[in-house]
Amino acid sequence: MTAPDTGPPDTRLGDAGLRERAVTALSTARERTALLTSCVEDAELTAQHSPLMSPLVWDLAHIGNQEEQWLWRAVAGREALRPEIDSMYDAFEHPRASRPSLPLLAPAEARAYAADVRDRVLGVLESTRLEGRPLVDAAFAFGMIAQHEQQHDETMLITHQLRTGPAALFAPAPPTTVPDPPQEREVLVPGGPFTMGTSDEPWALDNERPAHTRIVRSFLLDTVPVTNGAYQAFMADGGYHDERWWHPEGWAQIREHGIEAPLFWRREGGQWLRRRFGVTGPVVEDEPVLHVSWYEADAYARWAGRRLPTEAEWEKAARHDPETGRSRRYPWGDADPGPGHANLGQRHLDPAPAGSYPEGASPLGVRQLIGDVWEWTASDFLPYPGFRAFPYKEYSEVFFGPEYKVLRGGSFAVDPVACRGTFRNWDLPVRRQIFSGFRTARDAEPA
Repeated sequence: MTAPDTGPPDTRLGDAGLRERAVTALSTARERTALLTSCVEDAELTAQHSPLMSPLVWDLAHIGNQEEQWLWRAVAGREALRPEIDSMYDAFEHPRASRPSLPLLAPAEARAYAADVRDRVLGVLESTRLEGRPLVDAAFAFGMIAQHEQQHDETMLITHQLRTGPAALFAPAPPTTVPDPPQEREVLVPGGPFTMGTSDEPWALDNERPAHTRIVRSFLLDTVPVTNGAYQAFMADGGYHDERWWHPEGWAQIREHGIEAPLFWRREGGQWLRRRFGVTGPVVEDEPVLHVSWYEADAYARWAGRRLPTEAEWEKAARHDPETGRSRRYPWGDADPGPGHANLGQRHLDPAPAGSYPEGASPLGVRQLIGDVWEWTASDFLPYPGFRAFPYKEYSEVFFGPEYKVLRGGSFAVDPVACRGTFRNWDLPVRRQIFSGFRTARDAEPA
């Protein structure tokens, strides 16, 4: 059953407004790419810091190649600039672990290539009519490419977290205190129908579409993400050594690899320390727990007598306004994220304390649903009713199925252009290097 998208953004920007929005999104992404690839020596760019990740220089040239393919070739209809490298920078043709063995563009050549493509693309944006075909309506393709670059920027930030050596990235710390702590540990999210997904968010990607009606039963949801302090209680109670709490595959994973704490934690002198972007410090108890797998999140929830929320429950808590019955773009309303709403865009390199950003709370008072940490949900990554792959099936369709779990809400590493109340992320349940945390839920007591 489909339903109208009741909380659309202002799409009446006009031609000049759309072009300005696209230029800003593309420029913001490129500035971040430059930061992530200029803060280390070329040897660090060409090295593979983990078999889970590409060399940073691969991401840099891949960003330029995708921009060339979609904006220079597909939108503008121009001849290929570097067709001979398409295969080398095809993410499906070459797994990450094998990419260092490819004859990759050297850092200087990769930068020059990406810059050349960008110069040409800005000219395409000036001259292209932003309506008349799906790829360019409301500057969709330009927004898609800005989101693609920001997603790779997040991937490169993960690589920076995995690399060893001294710190290379710096940012101010997030707020260290919560000015207006939430009064309740959990809130009741009323059952009933709501509009999930979107049909008219101009830059929404295919897996967010179409808007449709979902019905969920009443449930209770944590007002804030699970913190390091709460997670340490699970650890202290022997959580990593008690098979009762674990999915069988998760139990096998932690036994095989000797996992006893979130990734990047270590015990020293009776204290838990964590390493983040080359700096080691004490684990901060009121910070949302970070770098945990779906299996770890699920085990904690079971230990606590709770569960992970489903994707539909998460989105209802994040978007549904019980007073009006409409679904908002974000928990706080339809306005784009501002610094007071959420911790996004690599503005900080840590999550803010649990309970921060009261201006970004949902109508029910749930906080930090956007930003800080990606939140694992109980749901498999599946298409919505009426899904259509666009503009290519490799973005979403090839990943649908029970192998991948959905994460929602974004993290401090996600740029606002790639983060919405409808935005869907997904990964394998074993993944820990991503900026992932979670919150828990439980069924409401029968009336």
